[in-house]
Amino acid sequence: MGSAEPVVVIISTDPRASHRAGEAMRIGLGVVAGDRAVTLVLAGPGAHLLDADIDGLIDGDDIARVRAELKRLGVPFHVDGAAVPAGPGWNAEGHPVVLVSPTELTALVNAGRRFIVF
Repeated sequence: MGSAEPVVVIISTDPRASHRAGEAMRIGLGVVAGDRAVTLVLAGPGAHLLDADIDGLIDGDDIARVRAELKRLGVPFHVDGAAVPAGPGWNAEGHPVVLVSPTELTALVNAGRRFIVF
């Protein structure tokens, strides 16, 4: 990637209730496509972006396409460990995931250059 200091995209909006979570992920993909380093963080209900049941997500088909492209590019999701939903339907597609603690999340933010927060 082109920048040592990443753009940090923090998504805490619930994709089951708002299109904003999917839009934030799409913007993150656009940042990656622009040859910038990006750190995608899923916090709180934003972790549901990796739910297998895309029918339960607003704009689920678009979310699935963006997830597939991010996976193809090898972009990991940094997920608040406390926000991971229980059950086998979460991250069933095996996207790269890095579970982070609140302290590690703080370090990711401190390492960022620009921020997008949804």
